[in-house]
Amino acid sequence: MISVIASDLYRHFGLKGTKGLVKGLSYPGFRYTFFLRKVSQRSGKSICSFFYKMLLRRYRFKYGFEISPEAKIGEGFYLTSHCSPVVIGPIKMGINCNVSHCVTIGRGIAGERKGRPTIGDNVWIGPGSIIVGKINIGNDVLIAPNTFVNFDVPDHSIVIGSPGKIITKEN
Repeated sequence: MISVIASDLYRHFGLKGTKGLVKGLSYPGFRYTFFLRKVSQRSGKSICSFFYKMLLRRYRFKYGFEISPEAKIGEGFYLTSHCSPVVIGPIKMGINCNVSHCVTIGRGIAGERKGRPTIGDNVWIGPGSIIVGKINIGNDVLIAPNTFVNFDVPDHSIVIGSPGKIITKEN
């Protein structure tokens, strides 16, 4: 778990070590991510677990981030902190993903897309984007701001618009 937090810290600031951690904890996006990782790591009923859950709850209300502790988020997660709502359900997300402000990632509740999305590695999700349903987002994907995605997206793509339109780019 320590290496995962170190990767998150490096993605936010390019910093390492204790000095970097202290600076990182002054940044809302990293602070929330840090306590999210701690809550995800501890499933028991210890005093530390209770303490981390209380801090995560406090920061959820303070910053507007609501990310499920059951979400499987890879290392190098970057949460942009403009203190605006970010809602992420218990999904699977790969490594080195960026999530901007006002993003919603959740489950579809009816039809063939009933379920939760799976997001690959190196994905950038722009401000105001909505990703719903049992879909697969490939690796190296850019989801433009204010895009609604409820369909599968192949690797090396850009998704633009509402409803989303896929532009495939190898580079």
